[in-house]
Amino acid sequence: VGGRSQLSNKFTVTGTMNFARTDYRTPPIASSRGNGTDGLSVYGNILFTPISVDLLGLPFERPDGSSQYYREGNDIINPRWTAQNVTLRQLTNRFNWNLSLGYQIDDNLNLTWRSGLDFYNERNINGSNRGGIEFTQAIFGFLDTFDNNNTIWDHFASINGNYDLSEKIGLTFTAGATARQDAFDQQGVASTGQIVFGIKRHFNFQNQSPIQFSQTRNIVGVLGQASLDYDDWLFLNLSARSDWVSNLTTENNNRTYPGASLSFLPTNAISGLRTENGINFLKLRASYGTSATFPTGFPTVNVVQQNTQRFTDPGGGSLITTNQIDNFRANPDLRPELLEELEFGVEAKLWKNRISLDATYFTRTTNDLIVIEPLSPSTGFSQTQSNIGEVRNSGFEADFGIDLFRGKNFNWNSRVNFFTNNEIVTEQEQDFIAFAGSLAVGGALFRGSSAAIEGESLGTIVGEAIQRDAAGNPIIGTNGRFIAAQVDENGDVPIIGDAIADYTMNFINSLSYKNWNLGFQISHTKGGDILSSTVATLLGRGLIVETADRLNTFILDGVDQTSIDPNTGIGTVQNNRQINNSTFYFNNLLFGPTETRIYDASVIRLQEVSLAYSFPSKALDKTPFGSLTLTAQGFNLWFDAYNTPDGANFDPNVQGVGIGNGRGFDFINGPSSRRYGFSIKATF
Repeated sequence: VGGRSQLSNKFTVTGTMNFARTDYRTPPIASSRGNGTDGLSVYGNILFTPISVDLLGLPFERPDGSSQYYREGNDIINPRWTAQNVTLRQLTNRFNWNLSLGYQIDDNLNLTWRSGLDFYNERNINGSNRGGIEFTQAIFGFLDTFDNNNTIWDHFASINGNYDLSEKIGLTFTAGATARQDAFDQQGVASTGQIVFGIKRHFNFQNQSPIQFSQTRNIVGVLGQASLDYDDWLFLNLSARSDWVSNLTTENNNRTYPGASLSFLPTNAISGLRTENGINFLKLRASYGTSATFPTGFPTVNVVQQNTQRFTDPGGGSLITTNQIDNFRANPDLRPELLEELEFGVEAKLWKNRISLDATYFTRTTNDLIVIEPLSPSTGFSQTQSNIGEVRNSGFEADFGIDLFRGKNFNWNSRVNFFTNNEIVTEQEQDFIAFAGSLAVGGALFRGSSAAIEGESLGTIVGEAIQRDAAGNPIIGTNGRFIAAQVDENGDVPIIGDAIADYTMNFINSLSYKNWNLGFQISHTKGGDILSSTVATLLGRGLIVETADRLNTFILDGVDQTSIDPNTGIGTVQNNRQINNSTFYFNNLLFGPTETRIYDASVIRLQEVSLAYSFPSKALDKTPFGSLTLTAQGFNLWFDAYNTPDGANFDPNVQGVGIGNGRGFDFINGPSSRRYGFSIKATF
């Protein structure tokens, strides 16, 4: 809801409020390896089950409620037991409001004050009955209930001016200050050791411990902006801003970032250039802009962990309290990121404004990019936050639109936008930083990681490579399988992929007939690599049609390991060792070198379809509504990752390593979602 009121004493008041409530329930999903899971996961264990096993027909629990699986050792948790006994729920209430007050000093000057609050509460209820397998949480049962409260206050005050310096020169300016506070607080209880099966209440668990975490960050800043225009065809804009953040040291807590832009409108400057059926509008622009990104939390100070229930004193029988330094190493030299961008563009409208074009070439440099850096255990820590150096982006984006039909009752507008971007690490103090994936958390190279390497893409994926001879031919072992290489020919960690797409293109349409409006968007992402454990598991476990011919045999393309010339390093005999279906898919594509799990992530997607109806004004004459629109929407309704196996029906749109800079990973994190929605928009 919102409203605006212009008072007689030169004041203008504007306010908006929004409320959203989301109740999210899901079975547990965790990263998986194709031979088990890293945590409780329905999806991972389903893909681990052979299709010959009647998963829905066989019993999944014993008389005491514990898990029963088809394997003789009952050593893996049954996914049906997980779905019934493990519950994850998140109930979110989100509220935000904005209030703005303006005061008109005179015809040229005005004051603006604006405040906003964005608050949400997440009530999390996660638990499992006892009787599971493999994981302590499932074996003994657990219950976590906690609230996440996030509060953002944002304040802005400015003085704004608008002057005509001459008949042809105009000046507008803004000078102001901002203040923002981000506060996060987490409070709850974690219980373990369920006593009576089936009762998920804290009184039914043997052990309780607190769930507590909080962090606050304040940012204050001053800013200024001035714009000059000449005869409505030449525009110059200059701006600058300086921010101070509370969670960095005094030497590094400030960033100042300027900006400038220049625009030229030939259709206003050159008489006769603008015609009704030709060029209606033309704008050439160039700009340089900077912005800063600040870290969250308290990355510059070391903290101490306290455990009041570490172990029992053998002599007195009481619990001993322990203290230890946290695994995160403080970095007092951490600096804010600084993003610099230079762009050149053109905007045009043609043929009675039926055709539009907006094209931009840009270069973007991220200085002091902040990442989580893993540390050697010998340091006494496991990770820290670091500025890895400089990352440079360059790319092109364009938007082309056309009104295919324009009439009294029927209109059809189509748009195509195109985006391509390269991200290269141009400067870096360390030779190699694994900032996401397995190596970033102390895991093995076999699982794959994102890495920052100077001169390489920020989307670089590293892992075990297929060993090759000096001519680049794959080397095939005496067992007929690929051989894994832990280092490349230079002794470095092998690069096996790049998650950055070649380009992304969207085809957007809006069709209207009287009071009806139909919209749809088709997206195409071309290129970019993904390390997909889902596809590898489906193939390696024989779960899709591509593996149906169990009698099929294969000969891997490469050279025989025994034929490598010691002088040239080149294989002289083509591999002719035959392997069966199981060895090819299971031992090579699932548990062979990491490189065999790299796939092209190109995908075509029906991103969105919407149908809206706006009630005619006559139908609302006797109602309190000024306007009323009903909209039904669907998202991610169809996709085709055409360079992955058809039987996998795999969607590359997954975040296998969570939110952050890591891209191009799928650790059997679950399928993408298809969403439907209905909305009502009304004015009064």
